[in-house]
Amino acid sequence: MKLDRLTRIVVALLILLVFIVAIGAMLFLTESALNVWDRLLQGPRALRYGYVAIMAALVATAIWLIWRLVVRRKIRPAQRKTTASKLTKADIRQRIAEAEAAGVDVGAAQAELQELASRQASGAVHLCFFGEISTGKSSLIKALVPDANVTVDVVGGSTADIRHYRWRNDKGDEILLTDVPGTAGHDQRLDEIATQEARRSHVVLFVCDGDLTRAEKQAVESLVELGKPLVLVMNKADRFDADEQAALMQRLLEHLDDMGSVIERDRLVAVSAGGEVDVVARSADGAEEIVRRQRPADIGVLVVAINRVLDDTGGSMDQKRDRAVFHLAADKLAGAEAQYRVQRSEQIIRSATRKAVLGSLAAVSPGTDVLIQGYVGTTMTQELCKLYGAAPRDLDIEEFLNLSQSRVGRALPLSLAVAGNGLKAFPGVGTVAGGLVHAVAYGLIFDALGRSLVLTLSRHGELVPDIASREFEEGISEHIEAGVRRVAEMALDEKPDN
Repeated sequence: MKLDRLTRIVVALLILLVFIVAIGAMLFLTESALNVWDRLLQGPRALRYGYVAIMAALVATAIWLIWRLVVRRKIRPAQRKTTASKLTKADIRQRIAEAEAAGVDVGAAQAELQELASRQASGAVHLCFFGEISTGKSSLIKALVPDANVTVDVVGGSTADIRHYRWRNDKGDEILLTDVPGTAGHDQRLDEIATQEARRSHVVLFVCDGDLTRAEKQAVESLVELGKPLVLVMNKADRFDADEQAALMQRLLEHLDDMGSVIERDRLVAVSAGGEVDVVARSADGAEEIVRRQRPADIGVLVVAINRVLDDTGGSMDQKRDRAVFHLAADKLAGAEAQYRVQRSEQIIRSATRKAVLGSLAAVSPGTDVLIQGYVGTTMTQELCKLYGAAPRDLDIEEFLNLSQSRVGRALPLSLAVAGNGLKAFPGVGTVAGGLVHAVAYGLIFDALGRSLVLTLSRHGELVPDIASREFEEGISEHIEAGVRRVAEMALDEKPDN
């Protein structure tokens, strides 16, 4: 772009003026500073040091205020300060206490610690039989504890809850064999029950009946990540001949290598739980009939593997089990905190929306934009950010509200139309007044603003004005249509009687 001569002269004069003012200000400040310093040198030493200390404090305060205003800060929730491998009992108890003080339901997390304390007091070793339905987990337990009342059914998924069976190894140690629901069934709730019990146990025995499926590989990977002893048990090995069995065992070892697992070869065993089988029996006269016979179990290598695991790990089993339970409690606490944030954010948004509706009903000009009610918007944004552990700059909040306001203009006609139609759904309202329609429209915008902000904070953990305002624009239509009845009821409740 070319500038004409007059414009260039004006710009040059402005630059010269700024230069002269800057030089003059610098000379004035320098002279004043030197005069003050000379007087301080002539005065008492205590005055000089006191003056310097006060000036240093003022400078530090100014820098701190500027940093607070300008620098974007992101407060990490307390649970993120502790790395996964270093979570201790003191850490989780502190987090539970802080969450409880904030109003979070910590019952599930506390229950895990209480269950852990109970198991620690008993001193028993817990072995969890984990795997998909129909792999024969219950049959293996039945083979280990023949006298136990174990439910075994030809139909997969016969175990629907957690069951413990007492077993003593060759050394006389008391061991609790835990049977959990099979995974990969129709009820995903049972998968969660099984996974949680695996995290509470000392040792996990993963039972499969052949090569691992994709889902089984993912399950083994998650169990390996727990850091506790793991035995991979291929059941129903009697279905394969020696060559097929060797090939399957090699394939399972390759899966473990691909996962980066350090499971020793003797912790991969092939067994047969036995059970009943239908066979064709022929009598002396040549008649045939189907009879059910008991198939012998072959679990010797499993017993050896269990004993070796117990001997190798020793006291470290308790530490690994405890750490896994601490993380289980932390996960349940995180779930409770997430639920609390959802409930609390709903309260904050409803409060701000109600205030927006009241502000619009009281406004002199019904066309006043909702975001002019800066106090309401700022307060809602600050409360939601605090709830999600973010501490934005004041400038971030102002920028977010300004950017959102620029997008409201395009959504206001939609809000007005939705508000008018929504009010007509209420009997007895009659002719809908314009002020009431605008109140509902502004309430809808505030409701959409809050819900979009919650989505942004839950995804990113901080307030980035450009991203937050863009997500507000993208989701405003959906939020407006979803919240019309809720906001209309607010407006009708707050509408003054004529």
